[in-house]
Amino acid sequence: MNRRRFLVGAGGFIFLGGLGAYGWGSTVGSTSDYSTYVDRLRVPLPADPSAADLIRYATLAANGHNTQPWRFSVHDRAIDIFPDLSRRTPVVDPDNHHLFVSLGCAAENLAIAAAATGMPGEVAADEKGNIRFVFSRGAVRDDPLFSAIPRRQSTRADFDGRPVPATDIETLRTAAEVPGVRLVLLTARSRIDQIRDIVVAGNDAQMHDPNFMAELKHWLRFNPRAAMETGDGLFSATTGNPVLPTPLGRLAFDTFFTAKAENDKYARQINSSAAVAIFLAERADRAHWISVGRACQRFALAATRLGLRHAFVNQPVEVARLRPELAALVGEPGLRPDIVMRFGYGPELPFSPRRPIEAVWHRTRNGVRP
Repeated sequence: MNRRRFLVGAGGFIFLGGLGAYGWGSTVGSTSDYSTYVDRLRVPLPADPSAADLIRYATLAANGHNTQPWRFSVHDRAIDIFPDLSRRTPVVDPDNHHLFVSLGCAAENLAIAAAATGMPGEVAADEKGNIRFVFSRGAVRDDPLFSAIPRRQSTRADFDGRPVPATDIETLRTAAEVPGVRLVLLTARSRIDQIRDIVVAGNDAQMHDPNFMAELKHWLRFNPRAAMETGDGLFSATTGNPVLPTPLGRLAFDTFFTAKAENDKYARQINSSAAVAIFLAERADRAHWISVGRACQRFALAATRLGLRHAFVNQPVEVARLRPELAALVGEPGLRPDIVMRFGYGPELPFSPRRPIEAVWHRTRNGVRP
C-alpha cells in the first residue's frame, strides 16, 4: 500500500540536524525504547496462542498509510474482521479500495498464523467487506510463510538492482495464487521503465494536490514518541529519514517535500528494483479487493522468506485517470489495477508501529475476551 517519505538535499539535512538538536530527548523519545516497543509487538507466537496473540499477528499485515483500518471480534470458533471507517483516507482512497485490500492482508496473516498453531480454518468475505475466519482444532500445518509474518516490512529504500533468480520468481507467483486475482510480474528492464514513468506521473499529480498533501501530513510521525503514542502512521525512521520534534518535522515537510525530489526518488528506487508486481482483481468489488489483499500479503511474506524486500508504489492505482493506462500496459485492459509493488534486494529499516490489541478489539455481547 501507499507509504511516503520526504527527502531533502544535503544542505537541508544539515539544517534539519541543527534544528533537531534543540529539544531532543524528551521531545522525540528514545530509539532504544522504540526498538523495545517493536520487539514486543513482534514476539513469536506461543505454541497455544490466545485470540489476542492471533490478532496481534494479523495486525502486522501491510495496510495503507499504516492507518490499520480494522476491528476484530472473537467468537467461540470464529474471528470477525470488519472495517473501521473512522480510519479511512478519503483523498487517496475515496472508494475505500485500499482499506479493503488492507483487511485482506490482515485476514491472510490471521489464517496462516492460526493454521500454523493448530487452528486451521477458512476465510470468507461478504458483499459489505466484512470477513469471518471460522476455525477448528486440528493438527499443526507447517507453512513456510508463518515465520515471515513478524519479519515482513515495506522497505521504502533503494535496492541494489540484483536480479531475482527465475526459481524464486516462480515461488513468488505460486505463493500469490488466490482465486479471482491476477498477478503480472515484470522483470524486463524496458517494462519496468514503463511502470516507473507512470508511477512518477501519478506521484506528480498527487504532489500538486493540496488535499492529498494535507491528508499525508496528518499520518506522518516524525519521532519515536509520536509513533509509540499513536501506534499508527508513517514513522520517519522507517524510511531512513531523520528523527525530529513534531513541529520541526512539520516544518521540514512543508519546506523540503517537493514534487521534483519525490519524483526523482521514485524513479531512482524503481530503477534499483529487480522487478515489479501488479495485482488485478477480476471484479472491482469489496470481496475481490479483500482477495487482492490476501494475494499481495502472501506475495510479500514469500518475498521476505526469500530474503527480498518490497515496497508499494500505488500512485497509478490511486490516480484514477492512470488506471486504464496501467491496465493496458500490463496486458489486462478492462480490469482495474489494485496494487503495484516493486521488489528486490535491499536493507532492513526500522519496523512500523502498531496499535495495542485493546484498540482494535470490538467487544460484542457474544464476543470472547482476549
